[in-house]
Amino acid sequence: MKTRTILPADTYVVINKTVIDDSDRKLVSMLYQPIIGYSAVSLYFTLLDDLDKSEVMSGDLSHHHLMSLMQLKLDDIVMAREKLEACGLLKTYYKEGSVNQYVYLIYSPMSAHEFFNHPILNVVLYNNLGKQEYDRIVNYFKLPRINLKDYEDITSSFDEVFTSCRGNFFCVDEEIKKKEKNPLKISSNIDFDMLISSIPNSMVNDKCFSKENRELIDTLSFTYQLDTLAMQGLVRDSLNEKGMIDKNLLRKSCREYYQFEHQGELPTVIYRKQPEYLKKPLGDQSKWAKMVYTFENLTPYQFLKAKYKGAEPTDRDKRLIENLLLDQKLNPGVVNVLIAYVLKINHEQLKKSYVETIAGQWKRLNIETVEDAMKVCEKEHKKMKGLLNKNKSKVTKEVKEAKLPAWFDKELDNAETTPEEEEELNKILKELV
Repeated sequence: MKTRTILPADTYVVINKTVIDDSDRKLVSMLYQPIIGYSAVSLYFTLLDDLDKSEVMSGDLSHHHLMSLMQLKLDDIVMAREKLEACGLLKTYYKEGSVNQYVYLIYSPMSAHEFFNHPILNVVLYNNLGKQEYDRIVNYFKLPRINLKDYEDITSSFDEVFTSCRGNFFCVDEEIKKKEKNPLKISSNIDFDMLISSIPNSMVNDKCFSKENRELIDTLSFTYQLDTLAMQGLVRDSLNEKGMIDKNLLRKSCREYYQFEHQGELPTVIYRKQPEYLKKPLGDQSKWAKMVYTFENLTPYQFLKAKYKGAEPTDRDKRLIENLLLDQKLNPGVVNVLIAYVLKINHEQLKKSYVETIAGQWKRLNIETVEDAMKVCEKEHKKMKGLLNKNKSKVTKEVKEAKLPAWFDKELDNAETTPEEEEELNKILKELV
């Protein structure tokens, strides 16, 4: 994806490619919002409100207009737009000029049936909401079951009510509005030549690897982090007697394979940042503010990867992050502070029991912002110092030499950043580019 510089003066036009009704708005709010967040949903509805009275097309508008309406920075609007694009709710076209021009095409959300059967969105929704809330939403969209066993179907057919007669036939040339959906795009990491050649020709039908089936395989490989080698056996085992892929069996096999490899857990999305409304306002240039900005604008995955000098975090550490975000319901920026705190005071180790103990305490204290998390760490540090001063003879060498986060026990508002600290901050902040 090529990043383009966007300015408030750049213009855009919204074109409605579909028909949006109240049920679609409910689908976006209930099913998409837990995945893409409030800002992206707000942008979707704001672009719909930009349409003219016929709800077909807007006039020329500037991105400053969006910034004013949504009270968001342009970078945050672009991030929200990309989430809408990724989920198939929006397509974006760009034309360069003295004033750059954008065209935003609006699409309908998936139906509840399509969403709950989607191999990516359904899994992510479940993990983001948890079982109880997920079941509540599923029940909302379920149709009531009525036993018609003792009833007779007496519905009239068309020809029983109407009679065909001579009349004029005409064709409507104009394109009539209808519900249009934009499918999710997944970049393929499966070598289909290798996959197909690994299965004997006698086992497969000529139509086995249709476009639709290839898209399903790509989607499942992304969701369950499967490479070509792993997918070969799963596809072969899902073939039915007609040499076609049993899609439900393939989905089930991929899910069970992932759960076996990950101690019964399901995949989720851990690349979330601190919510905008919980961020510190910009403008402060102190070291404290720079640290707050870093914690707020990196995902826990990015932050942990930066702390590991660019190396990929282990699966265990990624599962720990998922647990903090989903089970403990901590905000991403708060998770970053927790990671930094534990790594510093625990010799660069993330022990699950230790991390979860602190996370539970922060949850009980209702810690939601980065600054509150940093302050509670500082408070704990001062308490620790008090205990050390009272019990110097009992203090172990390990506790005495424990490294502490840079914001501890310092007047940071006016403090200058040392070259070493500046270098570390800059390395981490490169992840934002």
